[in-house]
Amino acid sequence: MIPLSALPTPALLVDLDRLERNILAMAGAMRAAGVALRPHVKTSKCWEVARRQLDAGAIGFTCSTAAEVAWLQSHGVADLLWAHIPIGHRKVSFVVDAVAQHGGGLTVSLDSVEAARPLSAGAAAAGVTVPFVLEVNTGHARLGVEPATAVATAGALAALPGLRLRGVLTHEGHVSAAPDRPSLERAGTAAGTLLVSVAADLRAAGHEVEVVSVGSTPGATSTPFVPGVTESRAGTYVYFDANQTRVGSCTLEQCAQTVLARVASVQRAGRPIIDAGSKAMSSDAIALAGSFGLVLDRPGVTFADANEEHGFLLDDGPVPLAVGDLVRLVPNHACTTTNMWSHLYAVRGDLAVERWDISARY
Repeated sequence: MIPLSALPTPALLVDLDRLERNILAMAGAMRAAGVALRPHVKTSKCWEVARRQLDAGAIGFTCSTAAEVAWLQSHGVADLLWAHIPIGHRKVSFVVDAVAQHGGGLTVSLDSVEAARPLSAGAAAAGVTVPFVLEVNTGHARLGVEPATAVATAGALAALPGLRLRGVLTHEGHVSAAPDRPSLERAGTAAGTLLVSVAADLRAAGHEVEVVSVGSTPGATSTPFVPGVTESRAGTYVYFDANQTRVGSCTLEQCAQTVLARVASVQRAGRPIIDAGSKAMSSDAIALAGSFGLVLDRPGVTFADANEEHGFLLDDGPVPLAVGDLVRLVPNHACTTTNMWSHLYAVRGDLAVERWDISARY
């Protein structure tokens, strides 16, 4: 065990008590709703965290990258969803090989025949069948077919050799733009209702739809609870972050991930500089708040700006920060912050009790 004051800074910390409460709370909520939980692993990229999610009842994981898929397969996780369209020879080959070697435990996302044809050809040539879900746009307008074209696209995809339709998927990320929490909840319910409707249309057209998958932490209190949804892919809930406090998904006391930093300079009054910048926090700023993160336990101190290795605070607190003082910062976005680090310290109270690896980074 190491006192936090003895750690090199900057350091990425995860509060174990908060982490474990977050895991159990989400698992319990989804269990009560009769919805499977398939967390997005990109938030932690850490086996010690993923293992706890599996122990709490997660059926598998959602992945963003091939590296995440390979890493989890190396740990024996059999049920993975790669929520990414495999474009290009290397990704197509990876999917085909992964399905061949692991007995079909990988499902991918598709939204067009053009993207599916190379995968179909590769799967057919290898004599395997790749399961897929049809991604549907329910308002976020990132990937996904429009609901009105879902039946036609599903039919064209299902007709290709080497592919098998399992169901439908959406990412209701647009709900975060709602002006208040009640509006956000309504938007989440609307997204789930629209996806369930698309699933019904596909069934009416003769397709088997076993999976109706939704996924976002802001939407996790509404979208999965629409009757007909079968699984939730929320990920950020495991740590939460400053963005999630802004949209009302959590309180600051639920945020498990922090960055520990020290004050390096106070040459300009009211503007202390810390040794954690965008390389420690990521550059994902909260646009409306104009902040690079939230400063804990320091009233009147804000994290106003950052360079790569330096953070610029504004200090209007009653006791000005001094060189060497420790500060703990809640990142704006947990997932992008995780990807900046190769390891984290698991902490209880003021002690770092373990050091955990972060894997499958870009």
